[in-house]
Formats: sequence, structure tokens, C-alpha cells
Amino acid sequence: MMDIGSTELLMIVIVAIVVIGPKDLPRALYKVGQVIGKAKGMARHFRSGIDAMVREVELEEMEKKWKADNERIMREYAAANPAAAPVPTPAPEPAPAMEPLPEAPAALGAPPAPVTEGER
Repeated sequence: MMDIGSTELLMIVIVAIVVIGPKDLPRALYKVGQVIGKAKGMARHFRSGIDAMVREVELEEMEKKWKADNERIMREYAAANPAAAPVPTPAPEPAPAMEPLPEAPAALGAPPAPVTEGER
């Protein structure tokens, strides 16, 4: 990507020492490192988002292909076995009705009703 030779790197270091100064050079290099790290993190995040979108599109294409293959196989099977017509699935039975809840005491501070042996 960036091909920097040893002489070019030496020139950059000399210019940095002259322009920034030897006293502030470590702080400047630290800030440059932070900026480069943030840029790499943003690039990684962007790339992962693009990869996720590509995976979603590929998955949709595969689902369409599977659906088409499934329909083709079902047509071929129905043509080869006319007696094996698709059997409709029965509708699920409705859930049993629930019993109503007991009525709440009239006042919040009222004691609860006593429980008898038969209710336990």
C-alpha cells in the first residue's frame, strides 16, 4: 500500500525533529498513533457492516433458490406419485377456556380469605 524506503523514512524523521522538536516528538507520535488506530477501527466497522449486508443478500438468494428447488421437487414427486396427494394438516385445537380469577378484596388492607383444606 504505502512503500516507504529507508532513506524516505530517515528524511521524514529529520523533518519531524526539526519542525516539531525533540521535546514534543513523543507526544506528536502518540497522537498520530491514536488517529491511525481510530481510522483502522472505523474501517473495520465499515467493512463488517458491508460484509453483513452481503451475507444477508446471499442468504435471500439462497432462500429463493431453495424455494424454487423445493417447488420443482414437489411437482416432480406429485407427477411421479399421483396417489400421494398432499395431505392437508389439521387445524390446531383451540386452547381450553381459562377459569376466571377470584375477586380481589374491596380494600387493599383487607386480609385475604382463609384457605380451606379442599382448596389446597
